[in-house]
Formats: sequence, C-alpha cells, structure tokens
Amino acid sequence: MKKSYIYNFVFLFFIGTCFAQQTPAPKQTTGYSIEGATAHLGNGKVIENALIMFSEGKITFVGSAENKIARIGKTIQAKGKHVYPGFIVTNSSLGLGEIDAVRATLDYDEVGKMLPHIRSLIAYNPESRVVESMRPNGVLIGQITPRGGTISGSSSIVQFDAWNWEDAAIKADDGIHLNWPNSITYGRFWLGEDPTIKPNKEYAKNVEKITSFFLDGKRYLKTNHLAKNIPFEALKGVFDGRKKLYIHASGATEITDAVNFIKEVGVEKMVIIHGDEAYKVADLLAENKIPVILNRAHRLPNNNDDDYDSPYKSAKILTDKGIMVAIGMEGSMERMSARNLPFYAGTYAAYGLGKEEALKLITSNAAKILGVDNRLGTLEVGKDATLFISEGDALDMKTNVLTDAFIQGRKISLETHQTALWKRYSNKYSSQ
Repeated sequence: MKKSYIYNFVFLFFIGTCFAQQTPAPKQTTGYSIEGATAHLGNGKVIENALIMFSEGKITFVGSAENKIARIGKTIQAKGKHVYPGFIVTNSSLGLGEIDAVRATLDYDEVGKMLPHIRSLIAYNPESRVVESMRPNGVLIGQITPRGGTISGSSSIVQFDAWNWEDAAIKADDGIHLNWPNSITYGRFWLGEDPTIKPNKEYAKNVEKITSFFLDGKRYLKTNHLAKNIPFEALKGVFDGRKKLYIHASGATEITDAVNFIKEVGVEKMVIIHGDEAYKVADLLAENKIPVILNRAHRLPNNNDDDYDSPYKSAKILTDKGIMVAIGMEGSMERMSARNLPFYAGTYAAYGLGKEEALKLITSNAAKILGVDNRLGTLEVGKDATLFISEGDALDMKTNVLTDAFIQGRKISLETHQTALWKRYSNKYSSQ
C-alpha cells in the first residue's frame, strides 16, 4: 500500500510538471506607451507611426506618435514594427483536450444527445500546454466550445493567461451549439456498403426531433414547474436573446432548413458554423443578418465539381454579400492548428479579401459575433489592452515574430514548451 501511494505521488508530480504553464502575469500596475509602430486597429484602419497607451488594463490613447501628449509609464520604441489587437479564435476546443491519444486528457464531449445545460467553461484547463502555445502567434482569446451529440452544450470566451477558469472567463456561456443533421449520407465502404452519396432517409425525422425539443422547451419556460427540467432551463437564453444559437451546418440545404427552424421555434440570434456552401444561400443569410464562422482555409473542396480554391475565396464571397465572417477551428488536429489562425486569415487575404479586411475575421468580426466587441477586437480607447507587437506582418508566417504581448494590460510571457525545446536544440547544433 505504501509503495502504491509513493508511485501515485510520483505519477501526479510528473503529470503536474509536464503540464505546467508559464506563471500568469500579475495585474498591470505600470502604464505602457507603444510608440512608432504601424497600428492595425482591427476595424480596417491603419495608423502609421502610431502611439498606443494603456494603463490599469485599459487602452487610454490611440493616435499619431506626432501628438505631443505626455507618454505614460514605460515607453516601448517600436519603429518598424506592427501593433495588433489580440487575435480571437472561435469554435475551438482548446483547454478541453491535451493529448488525442490519451483519453483521460480529453473532456470536450459528454454522454448524451440533447445537452444544452453542459458548460464547457468549468472543464477548461488554463494550464494546458497547448493553450500556452497559442500566444507566441498572437492568439490571446478563444471561444471554448464543446463537441459531440446533437446539442453539445454552451461555449464561453476566455483569455489565455490565467490560474483557473474563473480568472480566464471573459464571457461565460455566450451561446449553445447545435449540430445540424446531414441531408445526405455516405456508405461505409469498410463494411462493404456502397460509398456513393445518398439522401439521408432519417434527415426529416432528425430535424423534427430537434424542432420538438426546442418547442417543448419553449412551452416549459412559459409555465411554472415544481421540478426543474435542467436542459430546458438552459434554453432560456436563446429564446430571450441573451445567448446565441450556434448551428453547425455545411450544406446549402441544411443551412436553409436551419434558418427556417429558428423562425419556427422563435430563436432570436443565430450563427452558422462551417458554412461550406453558405455562398449558395448568401442572400438568405444576408437578409436575415446571420453571421458565418468558416472553417480554416487550408482544406480541400468538399465536392468534386467545386473550384480548387473554393475554400480560400469563400470569405471574400460572403463578405462581398454583406455577411459578417470569422474563422473557426473545428476538425482534425483542431487544438494544435489554432496557433495558425493568423495564417488562415492571411490565406483569405491572398484570395481577394485584402490584409485589413482579413484581419477583421480574427479581431473585430470575431468579437462582434461572440458579443465581446465592447471589450475586445479593436484598438480603441476604453477597450481591454489585449494586444501585441510583431516584428512584421502578423498574417505572414515568415514575419509573425512577437516581441511583446499584453492581456488586459498585463505583460505576458511568450515562452512555451515549444520555444524551450527550440532553444535547447538550437544550442545543441550551434555548439557542434
């Protein structure tokens, strides 16, 4: 028994050491003035030779460095560098999983189908090594989203420098995530089934189940009950407009049916996630002012007859239609890929969107869709001093090299497990 206790202690100590993150920065006590950089405000505007000042976690001045206003606190000379608002990754399971091959480190999917009451926030691990690795690329904020089931649960907005989920939370339970059924199905070739695309015979039935669940919840909320129905109670926010309903749907048929669904059940605010064929129903989305969170750009077209570059130019097409677009991260290797968020935006920029418009996808647009634009997304007076300085263009993999980063005015560490290994092995080969 004593030996088993010792082994358990050693194991826990080892796990704790492996997953230890950089110590969160203390509350800002010294003001900062960033002078001489090119400021990309996140709203499409750029200020050359800019002056950005912030204290007590809030931005106090944004303008030209030629302004004679007195600088506050410590001055950072950033001539030739670039300043950006902290990048925001949406629809991500960061902090809910660590190692895909180790089931015990995964906590993004609960048992069951209709789970609007499941809260991803309380499972979020701010000491994740994966979360820590986002910061050197300027990804400082995330929408932490559950997976699985028909209704996965609620997401929350967090910042990536905290001791615990309570400290990390910026906006708790911003919306509920619904995985819309597919209208088509593929045969399982590994079981000898025909692999061709077929209509999903269960599609109408599955849509009816979702509709009935929401209508039952709406009726429940209009009456008094001695015993509470927790899943139905969780739907209250999407009916009164406090929360958004994020519907994960890709095809034009599914998106159209989802729009008709929210009108039928009386949901006030909706966001489409994925939206691979959103361009086919762009007028419908624009008419109903429904934003779209696209998948990352570096992927293949879904259909054989799609343009080879359709994933790259999708943001441009939707933006031209007046639809607000952001970038999500669901899919294979999604947590590790989240660090490439600015480079996905850079790809959308290269395929017609332009740099400053593409920047909006991961700053102001993302903040507006998530309902945190009063605090984040742009460099404006009164907003959180969540920003960073890069040696070059932050949407370019070659020049995205951060020198300083701040979350709510706190100067954070840019060291990670990866940078430690890079330094270690750089010294190994440079000494030979």
